[in-house]
Amino acid sequence: MTSVDLAPQELRTLVAVAEEGGFSAAAVRLGATQSAVSHAVRGTERKLGVVLFERGRYGARPTAAGERAVAHARRVLRLLDVLVAEVRGPATGTIEGVLRIAAFRSAALHLLPRALEALAARHPGIEATVTVIRELGVGTAGEVAAGRADLGIATLGTGSPVPEGLVGDVLLEEPYSLVHPAGHPAPRSLPLVDWMENCGSYTREWWAAQDWIPAATVRAEDDGAVLSMVGSGLGMAIMPALSLTAVPPTVEITDLGPQRPTRSVGYVTTPELAATAAVRALVRELRSLHPRTRKPQVTAV
Repeated sequence: MTSVDLAPQELRTLVAVAEEGGFSAAAVRLGATQSAVSHAVRGTERKLGVVLFERGRYGARPTAAGERAVAHARRVLRLLDVLVAEVRGPATGTIEGVLRIAAFRSAALHLLPRALEALAARHPGIEATVTVIRELGVGTAGEVAAGRADLGIATLGTGSPVPEGLVGDVLLEEPYSLVHPAGHPAPRSLPLVDWMENCGSYTREWWAAQDWIPAATVRAEDDGAVLSMVGSGLGMAIMPALSLTAVPPTVEITDLGPQRPTRSVGYVTTPELAATAAVRALVRELRSLHPRTRKPQVTAV
């Protein structure tokens, strides 16, 4: 295969056009002219031999090939950003630079904080940023694959496979529990409150085999809203342990027994960033602070 020589500025141009949605807006962002941006993109397309953007009256939208090119461009540019820190770090004995983290809501609230606190104490030169991403579709792993995050806290599938093209590992297996209004005499008779992110395939298979679980009658925006609704007596819910870290006194948690479903939560990163000092430092903190299994305070069935 013939190698293609692309300069960093060409990669920045691809990313700018994709993120700004057009050549004019990308030109403003890059401090260039629209014709220069258009010329640069056409040149990159000639080098790669594919059309990267669909042009139209409303701007420019990446083609399927363009989406892949932009994702790789972000990841290459990110490596250029961390190059200096990786080279200087061993000489100075410090780890510095920005560390971009994507996490779903309950992980951002209850799994990351202690790890980030320990990371800051041990490596004050690391500037960690966290973006909360809904764990739907490609979720947090998609942010990593697209080059928008260095590390994602993700829910992993059956057997905990890491998404193709990424590397990572399971941090914990969190069990699901029955959540209901405190003191309710028959919580299994209540209507079901649910939210879109609570959608692991294994959990749904388990649910389908439980004839006492009705179809959801209330759909909430997130797990926090579910807890609020349950606490208000609007129904019961089936929820994972991370979502139950801080439960109001109006809510009670009941163990679902030995056949209860679990959810794998882990980290994912790119192969090229996995060996960088900042990512390795955060993974060490996550592994040291969070056991593989979380068990909320529950009452017996």
